[in-house]
Amino acid sequence: MSKAPSSVKRITAETMAAKQRDISVSEFFAKNRHLLGFDNPRKALLTTVKEAVDNSLDACEEAGILPDITVVIEDLQPDRPSSAKSSRYRVTIVDNGPGIVRRQVENIFGRLLYGSKFHRLKMSRGQQGIGISAAGMYGLITTGRPMMIQTRPSANKPAHHIELAMNTKTNRAEVTVDVETDDFPLERLRTLTPGTRQLDAQGRFLSINDYPTGTSVSIELEGRYQKGRGSVDEFLDLTAIANPHARITFVPPSRDSGEEVEESLLPRRAKADQATPAPDLPGVAADHGFAAVQTEEVSGVLLFPRAVNELPPETREIQPHPRGIELGILLQMLKEAEEERSSYTLYNFLQDKFSRVSPQTASQFCEKIKVTSRTRVGDIDHPKAELLFKAFQDSRLPPPPTDCLAPIGVRQILAGLLKSTKAEFYAASSREPDVYRGRPFLIEAAIAFGGELPADQPSRVIRFANRVPLLFQQSGCSSFRAVADTNWRNYDLQQPRGSVPVGPLVIMIHMASVWVPFTSESKEAIADYDEIRKEMKLALMECGRKIGIYLRKRAKMRRESERRDIFERYIGEVAKAVSAINGEDTKRLYEALLEQARERTARADQLLDEDGRVVRDDEPTDQDGVIIIDQAGKPADQPAKGAGVASPALLDVKPVERLPARKPSGKGAPAPEKVKPARGTPAGKPAAQDEPAPKKPKPRLRLVNGKMVPVDEGPGLF
Repeated sequence: MSKAPSSVKRITAETMAAKQRDISVSEFFAKNRHLLGFDNPRKALLTTVKEAVDNSLDACEEAGILPDITVVIEDLQPDRPSSAKSSRYRVTIVDNGPGIVRRQVENIFGRLLYGSKFHRLKMSRGQQGIGISAAGMYGLITTGRPMMIQTRPSANKPAHHIELAMNTKTNRAEVTVDVETDDFPLERLRTLTPGTRQLDAQGRFLSINDYPTGTSVSIELEGRYQKGRGSVDEFLDLTAIANPHARITFVPPSRDSGEEVEESLLPRRAKADQATPAPDLPGVAADHGFAAVQTEEVSGVLLFPRAVNELPPETREIQPHPRGIELGILLQMLKEAEEERSSYTLYNFLQDKFSRVSPQTASQFCEKIKVTSRTRVGDIDHPKAELLFKAFQDSRLPPPPTDCLAPIGVRQILAGLLKSTKAEFYAASSREPDVYRGRPFLIEAAIAFGGELPADQPSRVIRFANRVPLLFQQSGCSSFRAVADTNWRNYDLQQPRGSVPVGPLVIMIHMASVWVPFTSESKEAIADYDEIRKEMKLALMECGRKIGIYLRKRAKMRRESERRDIFERYIGEVAKAVSAINGEDTKRLYEALLEQARERTARADQLLDEDGRVVRDDEPTDQDGVIIIDQAGKPADQPAKGAGVASPALLDVKPVERLPARKPSGKGAPAPEKVKPARGTPAGKPAAQDEPAPKKPKPRLRLVNGKMVPVDEGPGLF
């Protein structure tokens, strides 16, 4: 056996133990901030805005307030060289929520993994308590500047102004400034740019009346502002789609990186003097219950208006479902119940701590593990807990309640898409709730087709989880895989093998759940559960059927329109030739033939509802889930031209009167045959025969040099 060299110093277990110490969660994430979405300066800027906006939306909705959020990004180094990869920015987010009580400010903004949403089964955007405090930690690491928080819980009292920095060693906040102020929202933001000054003069920017209470957060950080795919602009565009009840104002920095990037998912922006206001879409708001508003730009400031004035339905916290827990969690729940109350019986425990467990069901569970309803939870040992867990898995319980979810809704999805994309066809679908691992979830899907969307590129897939846009890790997300797995060729769309469809199409998919299974702490992609992907595909197929019906009907209408073009191309020549033959007026012949062409190709004028049926006067269409916009930017809700109208005759000619039939000679005079009354003559009153209408003599025609001319105008044959 070889011995270690004498020059190597031996380290004992005691020496190694002396070097070991625990670390705080903030210290861990400070060294691994890429796990939270702070990979690079551009993504760090977006993550900061995302976390603050999510918190603002959650706070406003929980307090029953229609959200009014202002996002301001100030470039603190506008004179930096063009080669600089990053710059220093100050990000400020102001909301009109309920505010934050003073004693909670340090915990919310200065501690990681602190929050009130982690343990409850209720749909919300943020749950882990990491986001906004991690953004403040990143700003402190990159610039050394503390967070600045202003919060006003009461409209009748001054706002609290606090500046704090996180101590990563202790995961606690250190407050440097704590004063009261009346400067809320910040006065200096109203005069920041020409756009803010113009909107402030109109009372549309940070008005005190719009922000009686609320919270303002300012963070200085190293970042990079760049438009295009994965930018702050795109995030706010998508947030406005999923949250049409929110009004968002964005003041971008005076300068961006200037580098070319991939085009945004929704590349459309209306200038203030070129905006398409609601009157350009008459009828849409009235028919579908929302305002036909669109994104507007005023001197560089982007305005995402509120499309609906209704908050999402209020959600309720639910208890875990028996089939959604694991054995270790069950043992921990039994132990906590015993500590809560030593006399807690298993019968009461099952009803209080689980959903969908009725008194009868609780009794059945007690019988299966051979205990009575009076058995205390402290008497349930490990073998009986395993039997109880197995009984949970073998039972046929109703699915968990779904009042813990707040889906966007078909009407709100259409409102969001209508104000952010300029297409010709919109369709949305919302599935019934389903369950994965005992947790309820609901899938919604929507599509926008045609219009100004690019026709030669792959369709854009926009993903949401609990109303929050997911901008990164697209290929690893269950939503994107569900889109690629759906056979869009069944709905007359082009689709390369294993990819998304190609064409002027935007596909939206949203998952609402009490606990979204994200693939990482940065919450950028949804894990690929079989139950989730199945529901996503079914929702996409519902939208696909609607677009398929629309495209097939539209193709038939296009073919009829092409037939009409051919008819109209030759109608003039035909009218001239017929006029030369029978002497009829050329203009009258042309109009009659044109009307016949329109009748034969009437499909080209038809308007369709969401089921592909023709819209008629006596058949009002129900446009729930679908909006079709014609080329003029108006909703297709008028009856088709000529629908339900009798076809006109080619020419107004009189009926031919038959001569009386001759009988054989020698049998007396023949009886006169009854003559049918002429068209338009009242019944029982035969047409007058004593004054026959004068008949125009039919001209004699012959062919001369390829043309039919009257005999009188040319030389005779003999």
